[in-house]
Amino acid sequence: MSVLLAARDLTKSFSARPLFDGLTFDLRAGEKVGLIGPNGAGKSTLLRLLTGREAPDAGTITSRRGVVVGYLAQDDVFPADRSVCEVVVGGLADTGLEEHERDTRAAIALTRVGFDDHDQPASTLSGGWRKRLALARELAREPDVLLLDEPTNHLDLPGVVWLEKLLRSAPFGYLVATHDRAFLRAVADDVMEVSRTYPGGVFRAEGGYDSFADKRDDFLEAQARMREAVANQVRRETDWLGRKESAQRRKSRSRIGEAADRRAELAELDVRTAARGAAGIDFAGTGRQTKKLVTATGVSKSLGGKPLFSGLDVLLAPGTRLGLLGPNGGGKSTLLKVLAGELAPDAGTVVRADGLRAVTFEQGRASLDPTLPLRRALSPNSEMVTFRDRQLHVGGWAKQFLFQAEQLDIEIGALSGGEQARVRIAQLMLKPADVLFLDEPTNDLDIPALEVLEDSLGDFPGAVVLVSHDRDLMDRLCTSVIGLDGRGNAAHYGSVTQWLDAMTREEPAKAKEPAKAAAAPAKKTKKLSYKEQQEWDGMEAAVMVAEEAVAARQAEVEAAGTAGHTVLMAACKRLDDAQAIVEKLYARWQELEARRAGE
Repeated sequence: MSVLLAARDLTKSFSARPLFDGLTFDLRAGEKVGLIGPNGAGKSTLLRLLTGREAPDAGTITSRRGVVVGYLAQDDVFPADRSVCEVVVGGLADTGLEEHERDTRAAIALTRVGFDDHDQPASTLSGGWRKRLALARELAREPDVLLLDEPTNHLDLPGVVWLEKLLRSAPFGYLVATHDRAFLRAVADDVMEVSRTYPGGVFRAEGGYDSFADKRDDFLEAQARMREAVANQVRRETDWLGRKESAQRRKSRSRIGEAADRRAELAELDVRTAARGAAGIDFAGTGRQTKKLVTATGVSKSLGGKPLFSGLDVLLAPGTRLGLLGPNGGGKSTLLKVLAGELAPDAGTVVRADGLRAVTFEQGRASLDPTLPLRRALSPNSEMVTFRDRQLHVGGWAKQFLFQAEQLDIEIGALSGGEQARVRIAQLMLKPADVLFLDEPTNDLDIPALEVLEDSLGDFPGAVVLVSHDRDLMDRLCTSVIGLDGRGNAAHYGSVTQWLDAMTREEPAKAKEPAKAAAAPAKKTKKLSYKEQQEWDGMEAAVMVAEEAVAARQAEVEAAGTAGHTVLMAACKRLDDAQAIVEKLYARWQELEARRAGE
């Protein structure tokens, strides 16, 4: 595969110590690479360097002649008062394409990411649809390589799965920065980590994320052994040279120089080892043994006339790990607040154990005061904090969450999203609790912090109610999940995967509902009528004809790509209708098959 982008000896600094120094790597045609690293390691900076939006302090970035590089930033910024189509067309302004070519590309890209109304104002979009629009703008450019910076931000879980499928089927290569481990496993064939832990600031390994993690651990273990060996050499040399002046005279100048080089090597290894730290997350429980901490019976809630859930039963006991799943706006945060006692249900009851102690991590960390200095956010009333009956100085407490002494007087609003999340977790850890209500605590946390959070929540003796888009965390931690569909329905599921499968089947199921309702009384009959038997006998042929019609409609959509927006939308509508017919036929076939089997 030919090299599309090449970085050679890149150096970039925003302080005395560089983010990376001597960083070198290639991106080749068709490569699908995941980019990870701790908060502040320089992932976003590296992507901006590769696009030319920032310049390195040293080193070079070269690209193959004519290569098209797409860039999906973390923040989705669009010109004011533009429709979604105008946003995408505007992104093609520097391509040299004719107007009709720009319009066609925009229509195809918007349809591909799920937009039905291409004249919709961009300003009215939710966060998830803004992300889709930003992606459509880049897809319309037909990139050779796409650089994506945290593309799952603002997407709900079905949206993340949709993005995974889109990227895996894409004809272009990409470098995607993310903290989502499940997403990494789905989309990355190679993984590259940017961190001061590594020589040159980067470590790359072939294979998926799990293979990368094994190779990284092997490297770090070897680096630790090297540091120990160098430290032993430095101690021996220091001991010898410090005995008496005659020892220094007997040593050659070159040996003395080598000792100095060893000290410098040890200092560099010490810096790398220190850079691998992770936040010390450890939630304190009260030790309460009450079997029923929170009992919700038949709870229902609507907001703005929209039903979110109804008739829901929930029991929280020590050891319960309950995950709440649903599309954006589907009611996850509302259900969490109902269970926490922050909102009253419209119907049903929520009973909490006497003297229940609960703490809540709010979505967006809304309780943080952006004007407070870090020192006061961590310890409002003194220079000391009390954690598990121990007194700690605020500087030591801050260090446990990877903050440096010089950051103590920085205002909270000046910290990164990941740093703010660590501040809020530090505050909650000082409050022993029976129940933890956590609404998107994983947003902006890097992978080391996520792994520590996962371990801490697993060891917490009380109950946990968790809303998160991190499938790895949910799958590993949750003993049960409640899935909401955004239309007022809620049910218990065994895993995240089971809920996602149900969501995938949801749209076809909606189309089948009228047919099922009409057929319900006939289900008492365990034998097909003559007419139904004829219908069943011809069902396979009918499905084949319907599937051929779908293939024909798909060809029409492809042909309509150059025929303008109106023609394309009409072709897409015909394709949707043809697919709906196939789904109804399969539903009817399954119904007849069940009746023949006497179910």
